[in-house]
Amino acid sequence: MGLFSWLRPNGRIAYYHAKDNNLLLAKKSGKPGATEQVTLADICRDATPENCQLNPFLFNGHLQTAWTIYKHDPVPVYYKRWMFEADNPMFSGHFAIDFVVDPYEPPSDAHSTDSARKYTQPAGLPERTAFFSEDDFAALPSDDSRPMLVALHGLSGGSHEIYLRHVIAPLLKDQTWEACVVNSRGCSQTKITTGVLYNARATWDFRQTVKWLRKTFPNRPLFGIGFSLGANIMANYLAEEGDACELTAAVLCASPWNLEIGSMNLQSDWIGHVYSKVMGTSMKDLFERHVEQVSKNPRIDVETVRNITYLHEFDRALQCASWGYPTEGAYYRDASSTDSLFGIRIPTFVIQSEDDPIACAQGLPFQEVTQTPYSVMMTTNWGGHLGWFEFGGGRWFVRPVMNFLNIMAKEVDLSVPFEVEDSERLPGKIAHHEGPNKDLDTAPKPEFNPIRRKLALHVPPNIA
Repeated sequence: MGLFSWLRPNGRIAYYHAKDNNLLLAKKSGKPGATEQVTLADICRDATPENCQLNPFLFNGHLQTAWTIYKHDPVPVYYKRWMFEADNPMFSGHFAIDFVVDPYEPPSDAHSTDSARKYTQPAGLPERTAFFSEDDFAALPSDDSRPMLVALHGLSGGSHEIYLRHVIAPLLKDQTWEACVVNSRGCSQTKITTGVLYNARATWDFRQTVKWLRKTFPNRPLFGIGFSLGANIMANYLAEEGDACELTAAVLCASPWNLEIGSMNLQSDWIGHVYSKVMGTSMKDLFERHVEQVSKNPRIDVETVRNITYLHEFDRALQCASWGYPTEGAYYRDASSTDSLFGIRIPTFVIQSEDDPIACAQGLPFQEVTQTPYSVMMTTNWGGHLGWFEFGGGRWFVRPVMNFLNIMAKEVDLSVPFEVEDSERLPGKIAHHEGPNKDLDTAPKPEFNPIRRKLALHVPPNIA
């Protein structure tokens, strides 16, 4: 080892996936029109740098996570925003999509009123974000075939988040990609127009976005990426769509997966309480920005929400009251995405850090990911929650994300359907072991449903 090798210590990288039932993809070879079969696991390994070399001064998950609170903004990404109205009466209201655009000089007054939608946006949009004009938005539709990335941010975040821009900026640098970010309701300086905020299984706005993108850009392959809670939401969306999913492939970064285990982990020691308090405060701040509208919901006790300290208390006071869950544990169990892995039917690359104090290792789907050919999970033993900071402020995880997306978009022949080696062994299928000493199989034949919800959502009669 060299004298200064301690400055570039390597983290351990591990892969978890099905061993004997692979997802096969057609990768373009050197000859025009020729392809060769490769596995999803091979693509994920090829996309991941051999070494995970992080900043040695941020030598554990807590330091890596804490470093994210420092403002370092060397990654300018410019957005134009458009407000969409929900097409599902059960989830009525507005949500914002921010589209990545070429750099521009932002208007000095980011105040806009769209009387047609009866929607008023307050001043103070995130930096480098402005509204589309009606004419510019009308000019968006295109027949081009450029790959497009659709992103979901983490808890109380938005398109402005630096971890998100760390991925988008280099991916779009060669001008072959397009991208947009779906902002969860109330986040990123958007004004909600109903009394309901988003929750951990709020897949409806993302679903509407993907349908709109498919109609507006019929030839673009669509790719998804979710960060933290956004990854949990995206995993649930992928499973709910199943074989009908309009996305070509997806990346899930630092997903909490099992929300109940994650919550209990945060409550287990003093430093977990610190994280929970920070996240609870951020959600309480989000609530206060929309209290005038949310307080109209007759289920919400405003003072109870204002008196919370921790994230699970916020979920108990607001999410359970809004959606009808009896406890926050019931909400977490219903919204967790672990079982959703079994319903995913597109290539999915999962990236996690085993020392993540928020999306903790105890909640990772180590066993589940080995039972489906559609997902590969890569973990590092070091990186924190959406950290993976290297010297200079860059994030290591950006490289496997970019490499995977570029391989899928540019090197895999998307005209060739994906193939599963043994489709009879997909999750939910019950193996049969024939033999002379075996009885006839008379046991019940239940069908495992990975997206069964405990919460039965019914459209109120007045909006049916």
